[in-house]
Amino acid sequence: MPRLPAAERREQLAEAAIRVMIRDGVAKTTTRAVVAEAGVPLGAFHYCFRSKEELFQTVIERIMERNLPPAGLAHPAGATPYERIRAILHAYWELVRTRPDEHLVTYEVTQYALRRPGLADLARRQYRHYLDVNRAHLESMARTAGLAWTVDLAVLARHGLGVLDGLTLTWLVDRDDEQALAALDEYARYLASVAVPLPAPDLSQT
Repeated sequence: MPRLPAAERREQLAEAAIRVMIRDGVAKTTTRAVVAEAGVPLGAFHYCFRSKEELFQTVIERIMERNLPPAGLAHPAGATPYERIRAILHAYWELVRTRPDEHLVTYEVTQYALRRPGLADLARRQYRHYLDVNRAHLESMARTAGLAWTVDLAVLARHGLGVLDGLTLTWLVDRDDEQALAALDEYARYLASVAVPLPAPDLSQT
């Protein structure tokens, strides 16, 4: 087995864990199953992670990272705030549609953690991470679309998490693309209603 830096080995094990979770379910994702999937000895796991809980947290973060919409999304000239927000949300949603199994894993991790004594903090950290990511996403969306929010960002992030989390779970159940996009567009209308355009920069001061 080639020696890899700890960061690369952690990524290898996290990706192996995602594959095991998708194939066998979270409850059957043991450390032995993960190292077997990765093709590394058990000692490699303990070298990279202090516990299975830490591995699960890393898995959640990895899935979230690669399901963020692309930065710097271009908008047509003259696009309205609604059109800009809608384009960003649709870019996010396309990532949901291309990786449904990974999103299913995130819900399964939550349920698994809440039902296991001593693991409830994993679910709390998971959703704190979601709130942080959603807040950062809203900040990025505002910058990209040239907008400012008129609602407290912490409240808006929690509201958005509830909307997107619920929309994703509902879609995983019924796979109704048309209704999912219609609901997403309604959320874009709401966001546009609590956004104001940023003033154009004063070029005379440069």
